[in-house]
Amino acid sequence: MNSGEGEIRKAIIDADLVDCMVALPGQLFYSTQIPVCLWFLTRSKTDGKRRHRKGETLFIDARKLGTLIDRVHRELTDADIARIADTYHSWRGDKSLAPQPSSLTPYSDLPGFCKSAKTAEIAEHGYVLTPGRYVGAEEVEDDAEPFADKMQRLVSELNSQFAESAKLEAAIKANLEGLGYGR
Repeated sequence: MNSGEGEIRKAIIDADLVDCMVALPGQLFYSTQIPVCLWFLTRSKTDGKRRHRKGETLFIDARKLGTLIDRVHRELTDADIARIADTYHSWRGDKSLAPQPSSLTPYSDLPGFCKSAKTAEIAEHGYVLTPGRYVGAEEVEDDAEPFADKMQRLVSELNSQFAESAKLEAAIKANLEGLGYGR
């Protein structure tokens, strides 16, 4: 723990002040390209307006969201912002924000995107508040194709693409020679 930062994080977590941490992608701001992390703090996780969240912190890893608008700038779409906000409000149990009380989707952890962690789990991780540490990796859907079969199919496709590439290269060279730009 460098220069007291770790002790400060420990005190903030032990005081149960961190409600949510949201890791955002880099390139969102014109003044810097580094990724940022939003801290949502609260003095009371048992205010009676939402579900009791005492001893819990929500971690959202939104680093994969957003769309590049040019080579160096990224924007979050309305859908990206809604996904983050809806996840947070669902986790908190903000029923008053839903158009209909039943329209708020129940919260559930989503590997690679969000996880609700208990204070003890955060302590086990040395009070590090990086969302990626808690949300883990997204689940990859298994296509049920055996590895050996898949490799054979992919190598076959690659070989046919190489053959097509060779044909195209020969045709381009012939056209260039026909125009007087040959070898």
